[in-house]
Amino acid sequence: MIHLTNITKQHGSRALFKDASFQILPGSRTGLVGPNGAGKSTIFRLITAEEALDGGEISCAKKTVIGYFSQDVGEMAGHSALAEVISASEATVALGEQIRQMEAQMCEPLDDDEMASLLERYGDAQQEFEHRGGYDLESRAFEHRGGYDLESRAQAVLTGLGIGPDDYRRPVESFSGGWKMRIALARILTLNPDVLLLDEPTNHLDVESIIWLENWLAEDFQGALVMTSHDRDFMNRLVDRIVEVAAGTITSYGGNYDFYLREREVRREQLLASFRRQQEMLAKEEEFIARFAARASHAAQVQSRVKKLEKIERIELPPEQKVVRFEFSEPPRSGDDVIAIDALGKSWPLVTGGEKQVFSGVSGLVQRGEKIAVVGINGAGKSTFLKILAGQTEPSSGTATIGANVQLGYFSQHSMELLDPKKSVFETVQEALPQQTVGVLRNLCAAFLFQGDDVDKRVDKLSGGEKSRLVLATLLGRPLNLLILDEPTNHLDIQSREVLLEALQKFSGTVLLVSHDRHFLRSLVGRVFEIDHGAMIAYEGDYEYYLRKTGREHCAA
Repeated sequence: MIHLTNITKQHGSRALFKDASFQILPGSRTGLVGPNGAGKSTIFRLITAEEALDGGEISCAKKTVIGYFSQDVGEMAGHSALAEVISASEATVALGEQIRQMEAQMCEPLDDDEMASLLERYGDAQQEFEHRGGYDLESRAFEHRGGYDLESRAQAVLTGLGIGPDDYRRPVESFSGGWKMRIALARILTLNPDVLLLDEPTNHLDVESIIWLENWLAEDFQGALVMTSHDRDFMNRLVDRIVEVAAGTITSYGGNYDFYLREREVRREQLLASFRRQQEMLAKEEEFIARFAARASHAAQVQSRVKKLEKIERIELPPEQKVVRFEFSEPPRSGDDVIAIDALGKSWPLVTGGEKQVFSGVSGLVQRGEKIAVVGINGAGKSTFLKILAGQTEPSSGTATIGANVQLGYFSQHSMELLDPKKSVFETVQEALPQQTVGVLRNLCAAFLFQGDDVDKRVDKLSGGEKSRLVLATLLGRPLNLLILDEPTNHLDIQSREVLLEALQKFSGTVLLVSHDRHFLRSLVGRVFEIDHGAMIAYEGDYEYYLRKTGREHCAA
């Protein structure tokens, strides 16, 4: 379907990849992985011709429809949410108009050759029209053609991504940035392309929307899929091949993400063993050449071995990604009762008057050392609940009492906005931890993937993921015994999430968090608070236990 053959691409003096090849076959499911800056998004832009190749060729089967979702959604204005989603399928509307014109032509007198040509074009157009889920322009009535018609499909996708019927007609400019991302994603999914390119589609989605998207891609979408994702569970459940972009090469692995991790280690060990054998052989040959180079009696043998060495293709080891382990200091011990919650309630005033009740009558107890996930549908009040516990906003009723000797740290997306843009990474960490030595601070930076010159980067030059890591480093490096974390995994790639997960697993204090990363929740929490219809239910077990008790295990398995 799409063939990338011996492709080469450079950014400045750095080669992203050279003479690399892979294929996107019909119905294939591919996960694109690699470190930040390796060239994953560049591959998407090359396929869509937004960037030009420096060498090689990309060929695409005729009439292939490509849909590309990126984090840059562009300007959205002048349409309702539903109209914006349908607008991506304007080619379908135009195709329907062409079909209507051809049907009108068929009523006119034509010779045999003209009619045969018209019927052939009509058949091709009708087939593509049905594939795209078109509708009848004459009556403006949407027809059921091999699945969903265009408007029904758009509505189903919007609803699945959390934008319900009440918001279909809302002006798109009235939505926040995160919700515009959902509309942009719905626009691409509704297109129903032959090849779907998704660059981090789960960013800005809650768990319910992620599960819906996962099921839609697995069950309803029949085309080829190529995607990047920081969500390990999402990747594992959808892809059957991994394409790694790293160290200037592109390498394919059969299997899902977990298989890729295992297979990559096996291949690296095999490459390392081959490298060692080759180095031993080269050392022996070079020793022989050095020893007998001056002897005329061995001239032929020396020359033969020199030629042999010149022909050998040297094995090169890819650079090994350094993983720094940081031993966090033991936080001070808090009292056994960390937070006592009694009849807690919160409501927000409405512009039109009155109040909107977020939740009420919430009671519970958080004890020392617990790691608790706060879950619930989008808009249930999870972030508001954490804000009250962290003292960032006042409750409307009830109390949340912090226990004895509790040292609290709070993380939210707003935390990144509080960073001083003029300070460097190292200066930011040093300001948060003024008592620590330079060595300890550098190790802390390295543990959160700021190594070498990265520690000197200014905050205003950091990506969203880098800012998240920086704030988390300043939190986890301080002597805190209660962490309240609102979506700490947002913007973090898989490696950064694993770093954070390991740090929190070792953390001996108490943790309450909201996260849409199911792998993260499975691996960390031992208790779940669900906020549902204004009330809170405590589940006395881990995330898997919560899924079983609520009957959701089939959705997230």
